Amino acid sequence: MATLTTVRPPAGELPARRRRRRRERPGLKGLGRSLQRHWTLYLLMVVPLVWFAVFKYIPMSNAVLAFKNYNVIKGIWGSPWVGWQNFELFFHNPVFWTLVKNTFLLSVYTVAASFPLAIILALALNEARTGLFKRTVQMVTYAPYFISTVVVVSMTILVLSPRLGIINEGLGFFGVPAIDFLGDPDYFRHIYVWSDVWQTTGYSAVIYLAALSGIDPALHESAKVDGASRLQRIRHVDLPGIMPTAVVILVLAVGNIMAIGFEKAFLLQNPLNLSQSEIISTYVYKTGLLNADFSMATAIGLFNSVINLALLLVVNALAKRITGNGLWS
Repeated sequence: MATLTTVRPPAGELPARRRRRRRERPGLKGLGRSLQRHWTLYLLMVVPLVWFAVFKYIPMSNAVLAFKNYNVIKGIWGSPWVGWQNFELFFHNPVFWTLVKNTFLLSVYTVAASFPLAIILALALNEARTGLFKRTVQMVTYAPYFISTVVVVSMTILVLSPRLGIINEGLGFFGVPAIDFLGDPDYFRHIYVWSDVWQTTGYSAVIYLAALSGIDPALHESAKVDGASRLQRIRHVDLPGIMPTAVVILVLAVGNIMAIGFEKAFLLQNPLNLSQSEIISTYVYKTGLLNADFSMATAIGLFNSVINLALLLVVNALAKRITGNGLWS
């Protein structure tokens, strides 16, 4: 008659399984143990968490101003509730679609111009073999990032001046009459975007250079052995290597597509180019600070933030599905 025998696991395997189960079910004890063991790391997190709480999350409560008719005497919480009235007034405002169109086109133009140029510059610098030339180009392209926006706009106005600007001086040499670039709305987007490209491309290229430095040199050596040319190595080794970084930067750029910077647009703005230079951020400034309509300005800013959040989530989902890389992958 056959006897049933119980198969026991090896002596060290059972405790190992139990330890694994404990790790898989962390509780308050596990959290307390982690705090005791890594208290210095948690302490380092306190300052940035407090900063975000005080300057980012607590001010979010004041977004309720968008749903009220703000009264200075009664304050934010004492002002009468008007619901969606401020949003309806903004949506029915004749300048609504002009603001959205100007903001969207200017942002898309900026991303479309600056995003690929930074990658091209980084790839070109990565292939440069002369150290002095590489360092010189890096310094020349990186230095403009440290120039303030006010100075950049001042330089732009001087260069494009109809009477004293070097551009019109050069055009006059060939018999071309002077052009008022800043007075013509059709030139505004080009001036804004390409001055921004000049200022930020070198800084953006540094991020891609850091990503390129992390690519395994053995991949390039293998490609050389297989007879790959320099362009083929860039296409099949370098570009896939920086793809995760490029995707994250692109997602963040698209997520801020409706939150384009206020300073440069406002400083380049004048009554002649207002039809294309008036964007959401400049309109919020004029509505909130100049006209003292704080409720309407808050409603417009909240609308802009919701659109940015929606774009960020959609583009991140698309990027994750297409490339497998995203912000939270």
